[in-house]
Amino acid sequence: MRTNTGYAMDLRIGNGYDVHQLSDGLPLILGGVRIPHTQGCVAHSDGDVLIHALCDALLGALALGDIGQHFPDTSDDFKGIDSRILLDKVCGMVSQKGYRIVNVDCTVLAQKPKLAPYIVPMREELARVMSLPVGNVSVKATTTERLGFVGRCEGIAVYATALLEKDC
Repeated sequence: MRTNTGYAMDLRIGNGYDVHQLSDGLPLILGGVRIPHTQGCVAHSDGDVLIHALCDALLGALALGDIGQHFPDTSDDFKGIDSRILLDKVCGMVSQKGYRIVNVDCTVLAQKPKLAPYIVPMREELARVMSLPVGNVSVKATTTERLGFVGRCEGIAVYATALLEKDC
């Protein structure tokens, strides 16, 4: 594909999706931000479902598989790990392949708690880890109107999309 400047553009889009079950007494961490709540995500790592979906979007954009291939939940190396470390490693993979992140867009599906007060801190933290301007990181939250496993407060789901560009 050629732009009107004559230079070839190499863009890649990746999509990620992740789900974690909620359980009483666990910490709830989304986008690297600890959110006060009575339930948290069941996981081998810290359970940051937002970062996990984002990692899958970034990996998918470059056809590098998924988060489970690179950071298996069968490995003690990743037990309880801060998911921001995983995101940083994935960003390193993106860079090693000669790409840069243009922007990311994430949608969190959670019935409870209300996430509006935490959206800006999540965007800021994700931007910090990915070395992006905050304006290039979108995080949105919605409920499922009490429908399905999210609506019954059994879990949280996240959709993520990432746009990458070949680094010149």
